[in-house]
Amino acid sequence: MLLTSAMSGFTSGMGLLICVGSQNAFVLKQGLLRHHLFAVAATCILSDIILISSGIAGLGTLVKHWPNVMEFVRYTGVVFLAWMALSSAKQAWYGNAHLTPSGTAPAHIKPVLMSCLAFTWLNPQVYLDTVFMLGSLSMPYSGIEKWKFAIGALTASAIWFVAITYGAKVLLPLFRKPHAWRVLDTTVALMMVYFCVSLLTTPLISS
Repeated sequence: MLLTSAMSGFTSGMGLLICVGSQNAFVLKQGLLRHHLFAVAATCILSDIILISSGIAGLGTLVKHWPNVMEFVRYTGVVFLAWMALSSAKQAWYGNAHLTPSGTAPAHIKPVLMSCLAFTWLNPQVYLDTVFMLGSLSMPYSGIEKWKFAIGALTASAIWFVAITYGAKVLLPLFRKPHAWRVLDTTVALMMVYFCVSLLTTPLISS
């Protein structure tokens, strides 16, 4: 039963994590820039520990009974994503040459971590995936088996964020060209617009 519950948590967590979202786009970009990789990966993993544990402990049910909490997160996320879409669009338009990894001075760690926290905690999709979905998927388990499921999901989170931060270097030869960064920034801007519009048009909790 240990293997069953842990593997179920691992596959569920990995299935929810491996999607192109705003948080993953930010983490991938930091991985390409080679800036503060450990701090970014650790921030994402520690945040998932809190969110996944809370979801499995029952926070998802609590939040569902207080929809105003999610509505606040929803509209805060809209503002944040709209701002990030504008920033990425400006970078794509002007083609910031200083983004070349080999010639870029590392950004200060504080703004990088603040952005990482914002992409994590102001992203309603994170709550839907880690709190509601994983919390719901853990319901068939009880007692220690429920927490074995949580360990599996947290293992998936750790592997994923380490992989996209440290594994991004595989793409570095491509991103030594400024044009590639403009394409990436354009893609990120379009993604942010899509997520922003989705949040505006789709309630997070059905009434």
